[in-house]
Formats: sequence, C-alpha cells, structure tokens
Amino acid sequence: MDDFVRIAVGTITMRPYVFAFLAVYLVAAVTHLGWKKTLTFTVAGYLIAFVSEYSSINTGIPYGWYFYIDTTKTQELWIAGVPFFDSLSYVFLTYCSYTVALLTVSPIKTWRWNLVTLETRSIRRSFAVLLLGAFYQVFLDIVIDPVALQGNRWFLGQIYGYREVGGHFGVPLSNYIGWFIVSLVLVFALQRIDARVARNTEKPAGIANFPFRSLLGPLLYLSVLVFNYAVTISIGETLMAMTGIFMFTLPVVIVTVLLVRRANRYSREELAEHVRDYPYVTAGNGGKK
Repeated sequence: MDDFVRIAVGTITMRPYVFAFLAVYLVAAVTHLGWKKTLTFTVAGYLIAFVSEYSSINTGIPYGWYFYIDTTKTQELWIAGVPFFDSLSYVFLTYCSYTVALLTVSPIKTWRWNLVTLETRSIRRSFAVLLLGAFYQVFLDIVIDPVALQGNRWFLGQIYGYREVGGHFGVPLSNYIGWFIVSLVLVFALQRIDARVARNTEKPAGIANFPFRSLLGPLLYLSVLVFNYAVTISIGETLMAMTGIFMFTLPVVIVTVLLVRRANRYSREELAEHVRDYPYVTAGNGGKK
C-alpha cells in the first residue's frame, strides 16, 4: 500500500506540468463537449496512445524503434514499459489540436466581451478538421520531441532514446510519420465520440458558457508550445528553439488572418445551422450581429 501511494504521488509531483495541462484540458473539454464525451475520449485516447507506444518499443511500428529508460520506475507509474504520463499527454495534445482546427475552419461570431466558433455537427466531423487537427498535433511533436530527447538536461530526465540517431536534432523521420498516423486515429476517435456519445441529450452535463470559452483549447495549444520553447531556450538549444519558432510563424499568421477576416462574416444559414445543432451556446441568444 505504501508503495502504491508513493508511486501515485510521484506520478503527479514528478510531472506537475503534465497534470497542469491535463487540468486545463478537462476544464476546456468538459465545458465544450460535456463530461461523458470528455471522459470517454480521455480513456479511449489514452488506450490508443498506449497501444501505439507499446507497439513501437516492441515492433518499431508506428514511430520507429525507440526505447524507454525505466530509471523512474520506482518513483512514478509505468505500465508495460511505458510511462503513464507519456501516453496521457496524447489526450490533451489531441484535444487542443482539434480545437485549433475548429478555430481555423469555423465561422466566427464576436462581440464586445465574447468570441464563439459557430461550430456545427458537420464541421466537427469534417475531413478538414480531421486533417488539420492531425497536422497541428504533429507540429506540436516536432517542437516537443527534440527537447524531450534532451531530458537529461532538464527536469524531465532521460527517459527514452532512439536506436539510431535521427536527422532532426536526433529524432528520426519515422517518429513524425508515426505521429501523423496516430494523430489521425486520435482525432477521428474524438470526432466519433462527439458524434455518438450523449447524442440525444438536449444539453450534455458539464457544458458551460463563459466569455472566450472557444479559445481555451487553442490557448492550451499555445501554452504547450511556449512551455517547450522556454525549456529549449533554457538548456541553451537556441537553434532548436528558433527552428521551432520559425516553423510555426506561417501557421500562426494564417490562423490569425483567417480569424480576423471571418469574424462576423458568417451567413444567416451558418448561424441557423449552429443554433439548430447547439442551441445552448451563447451565440444563439446573445451578441446580435
């Protein structure tokens, strides 16, 4: 019992930043999708991520051959050779990438103290959101993985490595190909869960309206980026940090321009479809155009 408590406490205290991101994810996702969908995806997303990692360390598929170094196995939770926190991270990375995709393609309604993405069921389930969400998640990993590989130089610790040194700051191309495939599966799973769980509920439990709620997921995405940039710079990897920043310059500019250009330029049909699909969102009864 003492060992269980020690490992449970260590799992959180050794990775407080992971659980801080997870807490923000829960607030954002529950108020956006409701409790049932959020908890269902949290479990399903974790299982998908775990299977992908377990498969890769044993077969090389889908990320290529890599290995975990279980130096913290007596201090935090590991499951079948995979750190619990690592697979759990996929869940909030997928959700925030999905919300950035929604922000990119949805009509936008703004007024003085609010901004709402005029999402519809068809937008949430669309191929555009699936593809963009997967790419946004891979872009996150392109920033995260190189600095995580340098974990011995910061508080992450050296927990993994690749059998062969890759061309992107030690990370092989196969890793990013695998991330794209798994990200597609994860975003698709989130779309299916959103479509099928609690679909006959008038207003799913947990959904809430407050100013700029639609930006919580994208802000989580930005926070993950800033955190990893800060760590990268703090360990003296300036080129690595600048490469990541430059890579995101164009996507950030594109999303910002689209956001400004589409604000309050929705059609009556688009607003009507949004209100029909999600009548409990403030866009349907406040901030008139």
